[in-house]
Amino acid sequence: LTANCSGCGPGYSSPLEAMKGPREKIVYLPCIYRNTEILKPDYLSTVDVDPDSDTYCQMVEPVDLYYKSGLANPHTSHCLANGQIMISCMGDPSGFGKGGFVLLDGETFEVTGNWEHPGEEAPFGYDFWYQPRHNVMMSTEWGAPRALIDGFNPKDVQQGHYGQRIHVWDWTTRRKLQSLDLGEDGAIPLEIRFLHNPDELQGYVGCALRSNVFRFYRTEKGEWEAEKVISIPSKKVEGWMLPEMPGLITDILISMDDRFLYFSNWLHGDIRQYDITNRRKPRLVGQVFLGGSLVNDGPVKVLDDPENHGQPNPCIIKGKRISGAPQMLQLSLDGKRLYVTTSLYSGWDKQFYPDMLREGSVMMQINVDTKKGGLTLNENFLVDFGKEPDGPALAHELRYPGGDCTSDIWI
Repeated sequence: LTANCSGCGPGYSSPLEAMKGPREKIVYLPCIYRNTEILKPDYLSTVDVDPDSDTYCQMVEPVDLYYKSGLANPHTSHCLANGQIMISCMGDPSGFGKGGFVLLDGETFEVTGNWEHPGEEAPFGYDFWYQPRHNVMMSTEWGAPRALIDGFNPKDVQQGHYGQRIHVWDWTTRRKLQSLDLGEDGAIPLEIRFLHNPDELQGYVGCALRSNVFRFYRTEKGEWEAEKVISIPSKKVEGWMLPEMPGLITDILISMDDRFLYFSNWLHGDIRQYDITNRRKPRLVGQVFLGGSLVNDGPVKVLDDPENHGQPNPCIIKGKRISGAPQMLQLSLDGKRLYVTTSLYSGWDKQFYPDMLREGSVMMQINVDTKKGGLTLNENFLVDFGKEPDGPALAHELRYPGGDCTSDIWI
């Protein structure tokens, strides 16, 4: 059964049963004002995604978010089987790197303490995923919040302010067992996903800086290893901050049936769909460009593209030109609809897509071919966070109220 915090979730018996569940009707998104010119608190937005509803593609009243703990910069939340909520954090209140985990009461949302033992936090934090059947949790590293806040500086990588490891934790004892150094090719490992089948002992992590996807797995000896299975080549460019532009993989997810892997290239501006039936050799089967830094009417000129894609047209939906690029992803339970938002982090948004700070981010929908593979933009769907009452907002992670492809975990 899925673990839900208050007993209100659907509790599908397996990932395949979840795929048969009803169509999603509501999506939750945290919306960010911090580090923008708008002095308002961050909030949680609720979006109507039911095409039969009178308020389709519209938002409802926001709820302010506040967290009080010894950690700072919360990122990923998961429900635990005991009714608690666990949230990973990226740093301490001073902005230094600190990969710890906060526990909240699932009914009152009050902080009850830290999950990890004192002094055993990771150097950096970001995402995590646990598999209780195998008594394991994996966590990733982004970087020190004080290095992130004003945008990306390559010197910060050289000075050790960004991570390149994934950490293995004992789920029961909460002890850190192993750290896998992915090397330069695995710098800035962000979203990590186990396969949904709880019997599986493997998954994938997207590494942003060099745009690689690693497969992690447990060996017969009981240790964990990782191998690079997807690599997105950088493009030689002019008119940009560096002579080569990486794809910058920021979010990945896996379909409930463990057949497809999706990820977003936030700088190049595309979403990719891979068939992962062969776990060690993913096969590209779908791709769609939705803005990004390579649009053909922008300041960047591609001098050499190893993939020979050419520079894409700007993405325009309902007369609105999309600022930014695909970032956070969420898939419908049946795998037929992929939702995407465009904001990564306010400091980085400001650096790479300054128009998004002025115009707000958006939420888009992609139609998915679940038989042969393939992605197409739904040109009739757009949620524009530039029209919020308090000013343009930066919408981020997407979650369904009853569980989804990035939050449901089976025991």
